[in-house]
Amino acid sequence: MNVLAINGSPRKNGNTAIVLNKALEGAASKGAKTELVHLYDLNFKGCISCFACKLIDGKSYGKCAVKDDLTSILEKVDKADAIILGSPIYIGNVTGEMRSFIERMAFQYLVYDENYSSLFKRRIPMGFIYTMNLDEKTMKEWGYVPVLKGTENMLGSIFGALEAFEVQYVTDTYQFNDYSKYIVTAFDEAHKAKRREEEFPKDCEKAFEMGARFAGMSLN
Repeated sequence: MNVLAINGSPRKNGNTAIVLNKALEGAASKGAKTELVHLYDLNFKGCISCFACKLIDGKSYGKCAVKDDLTSILEKVDKADAIILGSPIYIGNVTGEMRSFIERMAFQYLVYDENYSSLFKRRIPMGFIYTMNLDEKTMKEWGYVPVLKGTENMLGSIFGALEAFEVQYVTDTYQFNDYSKYIVTAFDEAHKAKRREEEFPKDCEKAFEMGARFAGMSLN
């Protein structure tokens, strides 16, 4: 069992990376091999609409033809038994790096037939962990859930496991080491610190449990 986690945050030690590492710890506790990829370490771009992955009898049919730092990561995706994506929310959606990664990862497998079927060979569990400054109530009021849900449904369909697609929202995160250095009057530092101490460990435990579930899951 190989569990692959993708960090869409520019921070290697921030909230997103922490919860992803916890998810991988959970997978490892069940005997899985794990790997964490930091997208911001890589030099790549999103889909360039070359359609080489759709070309009949083409050498890159079903496989992204662009050669860059993402090429080896897409090969890992193809062999993964479970995938956990993680991203902070920037301006109401995942980061640009994560979005570009999703384009390249998913479009190569998508078939333009009547059923929009998939060339991915297996059915694997997939998860998405979102971290954000907003609290859960505001996140829902601002319409984040339906925006993110569309991508989740697409990924679940392509990788063959809508019923095994899990989502975790890590909300109201502690963002700065010293709030006094920034103009952030919308947030109460004492509240943020208290939540970091009391709730963030629970978020980490939920991520651990997701990883453990995925490591013990067989859909094929």
